[in-house]
Formats: sequence, C-alpha cells, structure tokens
Amino acid sequence: MRPSDVLQLFKSPEVRAAWLIAIAADGIQILILPLFVVGALSPVDVVIDLCVGLLLSRLLGWHWAFLPTVIAELVPALDLFPTWTLAVLFVTWQRR
Repeated sequence: MRPSDVLQLFKSPEVRAAWLIAIAADGIQILILPLFVVGALSPVDVVIDLCVGLLLSRLLGWHWAFLPTVIAELVPALDLFPTWTLAVLFVTWQRR
C-alpha cells in the first residue's frame, strides 16, 4: 500500500470523525475506565459501547464488522483490546 492510499482513507470528514470516535472510545475504555469503574459489565462501559456503535453506524453506514465488535466489548478480557479502532480500520479499508 502506498502512502497516498493511506491519505485517501482520511479524505472524508465522516471517516475522520469515525476514527476519532473509535480511538477516543478505546482509549477511555482501556486507560481510564478500569481505574474508576468496578466490574467488567459496568453500565458506563455498556453505554459507551452502544453510543459508539450508533455513532459509527451513522457516520460510516451499517457494517457487519460493528456487530462482533459490540459483542467483543461485552466480554471482560476483550474489552481491553482496541476493537472499535480495528472495526473502523476494517470498514474504511474495505471502502477504499
């Protein structure tokens, strides 16, 4: 993949917003929430996941990659992996 191909991924403002939302959500869930929220299925974590899923679907359109991501975010060990960022990467990569 050429560098110009990477830049084409970020051409759309919707795609840039989706990337920012996914990275921010994963950052919050990986770095900040484990320090303050007790329990893997905390209501704050679930609300963040649902909001992110809805926002990404609105920005990028519905894609099947978002469904396993929501499910993976509910699994205690997998929620410490940047699943939203990987889902956005997959969706934008397929649409290039």
